[in-house]
Amino acid sequence: MPVPDHDAVRVRAALASLRRSARLPLAFGGVVVDGRELRMSELVGTETQSLRGLVVAEGRGLGGRAIGVRRPVAIADYPASESISHEFDPAVGAEGVRSVIAIPAIVRRSVRAVLYGAVREVVRFGDTAITAMMQAARDLEQDFAVQDEVERRLLAVPPRQDGPGPGAADRALIRRSHAELRMLSARIGDDALRERIDAVCADLAGDPVASAPALSARELDVLACAAAGHTNAEIAAALSIGPETVKSYLRNAMRKLDSHTRMQAVNAARHAGLLP
Repeated sequence: MPVPDHDAVRVRAALASLRRSARLPLAFGGVVVDGRELRMSELVGTETQSLRGLVVAEGRGLGGRAIGVRRPVAIADYPASESISHEFDPAVGAEGVRSVIAIPAIVRRSVRAVLYGAVREVVRFGDTAITAMMQAARDLEQDFAVQDEVERRLLAVPPRQDGPGPGAADRALIRRSHAELRMLSARIGDDALRERIDAVCADLAGDPVASAPALSARELDVLACAAAGHTNAEIAAALSIGPETVKSYLRNAMRKLDSHTRMQAVNAARHAGLLP
């Protein structure tokens, strides 16, 4: 099974963060396929390519052990360790790795990736370094969880059809999906995925009328959330902005839509083809 490019990009970003925050000379890792087999594809700070392309099954080597026990595993002296299998010693030795920690990233009880932090001498990792590495893994888990939710929402969106318009139940689902996708889009760092979400949102909303006012992306985000019945506090939390900023975007949208209340603005946006 091939590893999706966007998953590898997320792992690479997590490794760069891990290496920087934990102040380690090298980091490496990859996506875990079917929760049991690590594909080592991402190297940060390494001096060779010896680790790239390794396939690490559950229970084999340090990463395989981390997958099996589902928790971080650290070794102070990799070549001398008796707690792991050593079939990967040639690749590890070529890079000069001595002390290493492997941390699984787990989403919904499935291991999705393994992150390694390592040094080329025998050391014991301190609390600060371990905390930084754990945070990088937790951030990666959050990224995977958001990605999964986006994919679930995209699959749940009813296809746009020609002919008679959708019934009330379908309209409610479309509007709810539209608002939820816009909220998720604000939390995504993947430009390609965000563009895909925006395209789906535009398709759900339909074609704007010629006289539709130009709302900013954030004004549409806030208005879509308001249309779904979310309070200002809920919108602020979902979009990671302050409540006063939410009010500001709502005021701007209401002014552009010549409306005096948020629901008037929502209805005006729907008539203009800006919201479903």
